[in-house]
Amino acid sequence: MTTPRVPRTAIAVRHVPFEDLGLLAPLLTERGYQTTLLDAGIDELDADRIAATDLLVVLGGPIGVYDDDRYPFLRTSKAVIAERLARGGATLGVCLGAQLLAEALGAPVRPTGAVEIGYAPLALTPEGTDSVLAPLDGERVLHWHGDEFAIPSGAHSLARTPGFPHQAFAVGRTLALQFHLEADHRAIERWLIGHAHELHHHGIDPRTIREEAQMYGPRLESLARTVLDRWLDEVET
Repeated sequence: MTTPRVPRTAIAVRHVPFEDLGLLAPLLTERGYQTTLLDAGIDELDADRIAATDLLVVLGGPIGVYDDDRYPFLRTSKAVIAERLARGGATLGVCLGAQLLAEALGAPVRPTGAVEIGYAPLALTPEGTDSVLAPLDGERVLHWHGDEFAIPSGAHSLARTPGFPHQAFAVGRTLALQFHLEADHRAIERWLIGHAHELHHHGIDPRTIREEAQMYGPRLESLARTVLDRWLDEVET
């Protein structure tokens, strides 16, 4: 008698509803993951449960890792993420999630006073061209950030842009991306509505990003799937 295969589990920590798993959700389903979505600040983040899951994804959001006093739930998030990383489980961080991973690994995160919002080319480092990110060299990806992380000790710096020299790093079974590979261009309107105040504050016309999503989104979707598939192939055990 054949023993049924136990499905892999994934936990995604979300900070705002529209910055969700996006393109990653169907990919995880296809690979047989049972995915649980937890809303930071609302749902309990149990350290043992998160440390034990096969895959942890920490998603983006419009707050800073240094906002502990205003958003106390960040203290719990940081402790849980640090425990997860200490146990070596496969972990993906996106934007705020990447910054939380960086801090948990001992690297500083700071506001830059500038923003990078919209679709713009990504340049890979030499280590990046030899990584799962290789298909993204010179490609336009979706940026939406103003803070930056330093590269943690022992990690490999993988990507950069002119204004933000630290765009991605990898260490062990952890991958941190400042940019948004997971964002579904078909749902960009949710981002434009949710970040309306930020766009207005920085003088960015939402029509520009909407047009960019239509122009670059389909190709980026294909590239994102390739990158995420390759990374999952590497970290799945």
